[in-house]
Amino acid sequence: MDLTLAEIFAAQRTISGKVTRTPLLPSRHLSEVAGLPFFLKMETMQPTGAFKLRGAMNAAQKVPEGTHTLTCCSTGNHGRSVAFAARKLGIKSVICMSSLVPQAKIDGIKALGAGIRIVGTSQDDALAECQTLAREEGVSEISPFDDPLVIAGQGTIGLEILEDLPNVKTLLVPLSGGGLAAGVALAAKSINPAIRVIGLTMDRGAAMYASLNAGRPVDITEVESLADSLGGGIGLNNQRSFALCKKFLDDVILVSEEEIYQAMQMLYFEEAQVAEGASVVGIAACIAGKLPDLTGPIATIVTGRNVDMRAFTNVITGKDIILGDYRLKGAAYVS
Repeated sequence: MDLTLAEIFAAQRTISGKVTRTPLLPSRHLSEVAGLPFFLKMETMQPTGAFKLRGAMNAAQKVPEGTHTLTCCSTGNHGRSVAFAARKLGIKSVICMSSLVPQAKIDGIKALGAGIRIVGTSQDDALAECQTLAREEGVSEISPFDDPLVIAGQGTIGLEILEDLPNVKTLLVPLSGGGLAAGVALAAKSINPAIRVIGLTMDRGAAMYASLNAGRPVDITEVESLADSLGGGIGLNNQRSFALCKKFLDDVILVSEEEIYQAMQMLYFEEAQVAEGASVVGIAACIAGKLPDLTGPIATIVTGRNVDMRAFTNVITGKDIILGDYRLKGAAYVS
């Protein structure tokens, strides 16, 4: 399936009424910081708490006849969305994850009735288990990012942003396996090639960033991060998301754990919003002064809210955070 703007519009029709058309909210505080109109696309308001429902629902509607089980590998939010979609279809789901996935996300998936398999210490380990399971008759795999139907589903976010803010000049998109960035960038640039689309990710263990620099998909060592949803590899046999990100992203910017921490605090205290670390990388780059020479309006996607609330409380109260062998020194929020 060649992915074009037509497929993204088709996905929009397919998922209409099955996912939430989320609001695009102006941020007074970030507009002041950036010196430009700044908007937040609130995918936290999806029923599963994250944007991943769009791609999962689009793909789930088109699984082969006779499918009795959906499976996927996931860092948490995709698994939750596949489990949600499977339940809507009245079929089973089995979600494969590594031991790095936070318990709060595992519990959220279990609550949707999914089977859980915890395998290894990386997304690649979970992917291998998922692909083994998918070889069974009646089991269909839904990739978290390297599937044209998933990419098209995520691209509907770009359509909605341009419908609500036709004069948007810059899109800041969290970047992991590339399904979201690929879909949004394809949609936006197909409609207006002048729009700048920038990928944002953490500066430790960012697979797509390393792969784009290498010119090919590469392995990375996964580490614990506040932006845990951005973890995982992109697959050495990546078929679509890598090529689309390489073609359409204008830049990729890295943010530190400290900058992610500050952005989570800012979004809570200034906008009264709970969000995962992965959701705030665009905000982190803005408040850290890493977005020079941009034109506005600017929009970023706040991708999900499925955060361990005990860990989140530690962030907003300024406590230290332990991320594996890395100690993130806390600090109280200062407006």
